[in-house]
Amino acid sequence: MRLLLVEDDFPLAAVIAEALEDSGYIVDVAHDGEAGWYQATEQEYSVILLDYMLPKLDGIQLCQRIRANGFTVPILMLTARDTSTDKIMGLDAGADDYLIKPVDLPELLARIRAALRRGQVVPTTILSWGELQLHPANHEVTYAHQPINLTPKEFSLLELFLRSGLRVLSRRVIISNLWDLEDPPGEETVKAHIKGLRQKLTAAGAPAALIQTVRGVGYRLQSLV
Repeated sequence: MRLLLVEDDFPLAAVIAEALEDSGYIVDVAHDGEAGWYQATEQEYSVILLDYMLPKLDGIQLCQRIRANGFTVPILMLTARDTSTDKIMGLDAGADDYLIKPVDLPELLARIRAALRRGQVVPTTILSWGELQLHPANHEVTYAHQPINLTPKEFSLLELFLRSGLRVLSRRVIISNLWDLEDPPGEETVKAHIKGLRQKLTAAGAPAALIQTVRGVGYRLQSLV
């Protein structure tokens, strides 16, 4: 499993990363909030470990941005600030857990294992992206409260985009998620479904670039920031 550690204290980051790697995790390290944001959008992580005080973009702002852009990855905040107000701010920003420095490594590993268990639960809440809402339970989609009638494959495609946040999805990844691998369609089929989905979203008032083409790579949702 791959973890992202965003920590501006270089020696502490090295110690934590080494302990995590010794426990079998793959660890990417970023030393400021903007670098952490870039990593979070470019790579899929099982858990993000996020320092409260960071340069360029602090932990609260980074956590809020991650959640605002649809990422559901578990977030564990690490901080020397142990007041109730700070804890509330972190949790309200979208963090799943909170650990006070100095970090006790066995406790940190236990918190990560707990976050991974919680992350395995399939979310049943409404998926949203700006004014776009998708209801997994009853297969309804709306934009600005206007219903959008999608085919089952278009619905699954949109749900995949919403669960992936800003992550770029190649046609091959889309096919592996939405079709039987024993009889996969051609990539032109994916293009046709995306074209149909775009047309229906645009007709409902969504931005024309809501689903963006990343030339030579795949597709992603338009950033809300």
